[in-house]
Amino acid sequence: MEIALAANLIAWGAIGCGSHGTATAPQASLPLPQSNAELARANQAPETQIGTMELVAEFASPMQTGVTVSRDGRIFINMPRWFDPTPFTVGELKNGQLVAYPDANVNRLDESDFANTFVSVQSVVVDPDNRLWVLDTGSISFGPPRPFGPKLVGIDLATNRILKKIQFPADVALPTTYLNDVRFDLRRGEGGMAFITDSAGKGPGGIIVVDLAFGKSWRRLSGHPSVMAQPGFTPIVEGEPLMMREPGKPPQPLKMASDGIAISNDGKTLYYRPLISHHLYSVSVDALADTNRTEAEVESTAQDLGDIGYASDGLESDDQGNLYLSDYEHQAIHRRDSNGTDHVLVQDARLIWPDTLSVGHDGYLYISVNQLDRAPRFHDGKDLRRPPYALFRTKIDGHPVNLRSQAK
Repeated sequence: MEIALAANLIAWGAIGCGSHGTATAPQASLPLPQSNAELARANQAPETQIGTMELVAEFASPMQTGVTVSRDGRIFINMPRWFDPTPFTVGELKNGQLVAYPDANVNRLDESDFANTFVSVQSVVVDPDNRLWVLDTGSISFGPPRPFGPKLVGIDLATNRILKKIQFPADVALPTTYLNDVRFDLRRGEGGMAFITDSAGKGPGGIIVVDLAFGKSWRRLSGHPSVMAQPGFTPIVEGEPLMMREPGKPPQPLKMASDGIAISNDGKTLYYRPLISHHLYSVSVDALADTNRTEAEVESTAQDLGDIGYASDGLESDDQGNLYLSDYEHQAIHRRDSNGTDHVLVQDARLIWPDTLSVGHDGYLYISVNQLDRAPRFHDGKDLRRPPYALFRTKIDGHPVNLRSQAK
């Protein structure tokens, strides 16, 4: 399957792929959501902005969340099954096309086999050993996870084949769990460890730790105040309070828990933020990774780094000790240095809900923008999104955090 991308023309259709992503002839296409002229203008730079961004790609539909870039510059995108028809949920940008990855079959929603197909992918991340990891929520349209659906899937980028699939036991992926984002330290244990945020909106948030060699996983900070939505806080986005607004029902505050996640360049500290919060938090990675530590011992290492004045979706870090945070309230991206000094890296009217951030080996920070705040669930069923959605990048001094396995 492919999605065509261009600055002045965006269209997509269902195109089959073999096991190595070879495209076949288009099978179908959807009408453009706007005229070509409107599409061409939508992501032009505004007259007033801080910093500069380059437009990498535009997407007519479905809306995307995650982005990641491999060591050799391959760009991967994911589109969760939320509001739009979604023929595939993981894709690779190739020659101006978004192609189902690693193939169309694993991306096809199969109600009879949630364990071995992608249900709804929230995040894609290339690890320090240049493998792609796919984080599947197992949840469609934010509903309960499908049986055996929540999983972490590793793909060998040299062969484009799945090399590992890790599913989660019932005491780790709870009925309310929404797997959101993931970071890696491949120096730990025999095969490295992954750290995943659970951004549950109707249950306890938390950090899920995964032993990649053995597939074992465990929860930490489950329901701890640092992973939960900030009480009494309502974000203001594009001039109005962001709340759940469903037809015929009174507005309800959002309670999305731990969402953005980043690991420090020395691998000692994990940073995270609830989606609905002005606070930034950190916790010891040593404590998270040690199964002999009690929960109280882990919690004692969690730190509230304070009210930083804005709410974030995506977090990212680089090898220079910088932390990057999206600011969906002010259409901006911030950089926080190792001393805790925060400044605006980019502020731009086109950053209508900056979602995932990803540092590339080319020295760019990639920014996925998807207009999430305009979705129907926040506006009494009215869809205020105006595609195209976009992928931007901005030049930085850093490169990806390199917590590689000793064998590499």
